[in-house]
Amino acid sequence: MPLNPDYLLTLDREEIVQAWTWKDAAIYALGLGYGDDPLDRRQLRFLDKTQQMQAMPAMVNVLGYDGTWLRDEENTGVNYLKVVHGEQAMRLHNPLPVEGRIRARTRITELVDKGPGKGALIVTERQIHHAETGTPIATINHNIFCRGAGGFGGSPTQSKTLSGPPERAPDGSLDIPTPPQLALIYRLSGDLNPLHADPDVAQKAGFERPILHGLSTFGIACRGLMATHCGADGTRVKYMAGRFSAPIFPGETLSIDYWTERPGRIAFELRVRDREAIILENGQFDYSTET
Repeated sequence: MPLNPDYLLTLDREEIVQAWTWKDAAIYALGLGYGDDPLDRRQLRFLDKTQQMQAMPAMVNVLGYDGTWLRDEENTGVNYLKVVHGEQAMRLHNPLPVEGRIRARTRITELVDKGPGKGALIVTERQIHHAETGTPIATINHNIFCRGAGGFGGSPTQSKTLSGPPERAPDGSLDIPTPPQLALIYRLSGDLNPLHADPDVAQKAGFERPILHGLSTFGIACRGLMATHCGADGTRVKYMAGRFSAPIFPGETLSIDYWTERPGRIAFELRVRDREAIILENGQFDYSTET
């Protein structure tokens, strides 16, 4: 069944208002593996309110999210069981507070048609503002790949695409182990999809066991690049984007290869070397060079 472009491109979603506390920010950070070194005070910065706490900037990806419209197959043409997370990007306009309340609104900006019987891409944008002051906090772009939903007559190419890393050896790399219970922690930040917790559901989806959330791996990449390039200071993060290309199982070790393209801009790839699998590709990470 192809997408319904007339409905999707005029879809007006209600504004989402969401509040969070420092405990929510700490739980989010734990869902990225923070705390694996109890002597690292740079990690405590995102976990302990008494340590001049910061909110981990990638937390903006889980604030104000509204995916209920994806389950309205009758009007949208989207089969939710065939939906795959394609790309993710976040642009930080101001640092995310440790506690606060935001207003967010999502709109569909583009539809891409891969052809009849093939896939379709839904490109969304979410603007997040401070609820009381209206100060912009972040812009989130979330691309959704819908298998078998092409053939509605749209453009076959996306207007903006992510580019790959330079064709040379990476300038550096780091490894981040993930604990086997990480998906069970990360789901406390709002994504309760049983694919990440229930072994039976995972096996029906074709996986040997529950997989880690894509946005947890996205956040882990942000965590690693912040540590290597920003002194683990979340206020210096400006932009991050990447394309999901394979799942990770909790307990595996993630490796981040990175290339310096210019001061303040890093290209990166996230992989599991043991399986020779690229998890997140065409990555870009922008940060402030001022300390």
